[in-house]
Amino acid sequence: MNIHYTIIIQWSEEDKCYVVTLPEWGEFCHTHGDTYEEAFNNAKEVLKLLIESALENNEILPKPQLFEPSVQLVEQLSA
Repeated sequence: MNIHYTIIIQWSEEDKCYVVTLPEWGEFCHTHGDTYEEAFNNAKEVLKLLIESALENNEILPKPQLFEPSVQLVEQLSA
């Protein structure tokens, strides 16, 4: 299965770690890591578990957010 979901990784000065947000799964779906790599690996593991759980419970998977370049930006670059 090749499903593409958004992973946002940001440094949290308050928590002194990298905080990961998985926006398609709701505003409270987060994980973290002490390093960027650990945060990314934790995000992949959480996504795997979320997908497996949803499929086991016959739930509909959230629609992945896809990158769409701004039409205005494309027009500016081609001018």
